[in-house]
Amino acid sequence: MDKKIHHGGNKIVRTPAFGTGRPYNDFGLGFYCTEYPQYAAEWATGSGRNGFVSSYSIDNDGLRVINLCSSQYTPLHWLGLLFSYREFDLSSDTAYRARDYINKYYSVDHQACDCIIGYRADNRCFMFAQDFLDAKLSYMSFRNALSADDSNRQFVLKSNRAFDRVIFTGYEPALSEVYFPVRRSREIRAMKSITPSAGSNDFFITDLIREEVRPYDNRLR
Repeated sequence: MDKKIHHGGNKIVRTPAFGTGRPYNDFGLGFYCTEYPQYAAEWATGSGRNGFVSSYSIDNDGLRVINLCSSQYTPLHWLGLLFSYREFDLSSDTAYRARDYINKYYSVDHQACDCIIGYRADNRCFMFAQDFLDAKLSYMSFRNALSADDSNRQFVLKSNRAFDRVIFTGYEPALSEVYFPVRRSREIRAMKSITPSAGSNDFFITDLIREEVRPYDNRLR
């Protein structure tokens, strides 16, 4: 089945190349896209900086896709993958213990996959993740912040097999004056909506570590 995906950046990318890019992106080397053109346009722009949205079609039948946003996984799996590539400020003993706990029980074997669907660790989500690791943000609040909308979900091509199936279908300019204020407004609303705890039944990373909660625990869903 063909899927439409879109890449936001400072240039038009007609032929995505396997093995290029920055190795320390969220999920390592890959081509980072989204299923939503409006969000690609937001990612492409900055304050006073225009960009482009390059669009593609990909036949994803038979591709090995890891969907970290599905019910099969939890935000801890997403964090486990981020630990492989992104650098966190582990300035507290709690954050160190959280990393070790997550790496032990929530690692994701992604080396043989073709594509990864997962949350985009932009400044907003990265800050939420850091607060969660420091036990300043509860698990439910962290989970809800990640899954509040689709604006931070990305579709990442990881293998030669996936790159071989991508067909460029066109591009559109993305104007900073249109898309950057929308992105900033969403980020501000998200920041204001987050509270340290979501309720009496909520828990923090310290609770998960103490009880050695495993991925199959229903409290994580």
